[in-house]
Amino acid sequence: MDGNGRWALGRGLPRVAGHRAGADAVRRVVETAPNLGIGTLTLFAFSADNWRRPPQEVGTLMDLFAEFLAAEAEHCLSNGVRLEVIGRRDRLDPAVRCAIAHAETLTAPADRLHLRIAVDYSGRDAILRAVEQTERSSREAVDRRLGPPVDLLIRTGGEQRLSDFLLWESAYAELVFSRRMWPDFDSADLTGAVLEFRGRERRFGAVPALCVPRESFWLD
Repeated sequence: MDGNGRWALGRGLPRVAGHRAGADAVRRVVETAPNLGIGTLTLFAFSADNWRRPPQEVGTLMDLFAEFLAAEAEHCLSNGVRLEVIGRRDRLDPAVRCAIAHAETLTAPADRLHLRIAVDYSGRDAILRAVEQTERSSREAVDRRLGPPVDLLIRTGGEQRLSDFLLWESAYAELVFSRRMWPDFDSADLTGAVLEFRGRERRFGAVPALCVPRESFWLD
């Protein structure tokens, strides 16, 4: 979910306005995802490196996250959306941890969409923790600790990097890059990314039946 701050600054607004607009984009994407056959959706809300941002912005982000959980938990449950937060929790404010626990418990029975929100998350740290918690390390054991493999990874805001997001799980992910800032990302953009994904040949190292060169990986 990249581009909130730039979206706001480009409109002469404070960065917090971009983060609030980004929350609206989350609602649009979550409502659209199940209709496209998406069963698990993981959104990168706050990375372990984002603690380096100004304290006021970090505080605003955490307050907004807690507000989102409180406002959307009931709505998620009624729409079959199970909510889970991945990443560290020991550095989060107690009020935020409480909001997470409430939302996760309330939505646990939902089974239409598994919505995972990454907060204080680092893919490298997640791999280290998974290995440390596994008595006899193997790919299968680490898989079980980390979660499902990623089929499609979408990066908004014009960036073309993983930024420490789901590194292990994205080993064979199809990548789609969008110049669209996250607050502008909508149902049509998600649909376009899914259609792009469905048009690709996924070989997982095998010999391709037909290799068709692609001109671009950008989604405009």
